Amino acid sequence: MTIQIKICGLSTPETVDAAVDAGATHIGLVHFEPSTRHVSFEDAAKLRRRVPAHVKTVLLTSNAEIPVMAEGIDKVRPDIVQFHGSETPEWIALVREKTGVEGWKALGLKDKGTLKRSAKYVGKVDLLLFDAPAKALPGGNGETFRWDLLNGHKHAVDWGLAGGLHPGNVAEAIRATGTPLVDASSGLESAPGVKDVDLIHAFCKAALEA
Repeated sequence: MTIQIKICGLSTPETVDAAVDAGATHIGLVHFEPSTRHVSFEDAAKLRRRVPAHVKTVLLTSNAEIPVMAEGIDKVRPDIVQFHGSETPEWIALVREKTGVEGWKALGLKDKGTLKRSAKYVGKVDLLLFDAPAKALPGGNGETFRWDLLNGHKHAVDWGLAGGLHPGNVAEAIRATGTPLVDASSGLESAPGVKDVDLIHAFCKAALEA
């Protein structure tokens, strides 16, 4: 199995290019104003045009209203929309149906009960992204969670792992969970919202060699 790698929260041409060059399979663009990684739809569209066809572009939103969601999909033309708020399975399924865009749902994994409740997303989303529980922001807080919660879980939908991943722990995370996809953001920054090209390369290298 070749690991899939998503580098999220990119906001400059240089970091997008670095992620692609380093072997990322997905790049994430955040449209959520409270986040230091927020980009306007206009800037996201410019960055998206730099991404080659073999790399998928993910537009991350959180509880976006219908007009905002429509504008984002129209302007950015993402391959995937990542829902990072309290969106219902039915809402995500409707967006997928009406737009033809893949829908991912991020879930803060607190306990085994979260895994049981995740069953409601089966058939409604294309991928579940297990993340650390939300704090001031819904994601990108730089914190891991108990990976052992995933032990023995029978995944009924494609999935990935996020939450506090960085070059120093991504190999361990892959070995511990068997995740097919890793997603990093804050662990690749030199300052809040500022991605580091060297950390991006180091993260992808460590993930690919795990």
